[in-house]
Amino acid sequence: MNQKIERRLKIKAKIRTRVEGTAERPRLSVFRSNSQIYAQIINDEEGKTLAAASSLAIKDKLTKTEKAALVGKAIAEAAKKAGVEAVVFDRNGYLYHGRVKQLADAAREAGLNF
Repeated sequence: MNQKIERRLKIKAKIRTRVEGTAERPRLSVFRSNSQIYAQIINDEEGKTLAAASSLAIKDKLTKTEKAALVGKAIAEAAKKAGVEAVVFDRNGYLYHGRVKQLADAAREAGLNF
């Protein structure tokens, strides 16, 4: 496996020992590929995904960072529909920078607490 991926998975495992989603405060998990970004709100106690959003639905010609901001707004709106006000942020081993930070900031602006 690629060293970069191994490093991320090692960091992810360490983060997941500390970050767990509950019914009151589910986990907002972010996954980013080279071209897309995905966000899920997960209740780890039941093992259920409460809400999800991704940049796959965005057909506009935007930068990846701008798409991440739109996904952040979308996940916050989906969370409100699911009755979720506060979450625990799981950056999934990625650096809190660029697209991950943009998604988190947009979700906060849209009213999600973390």
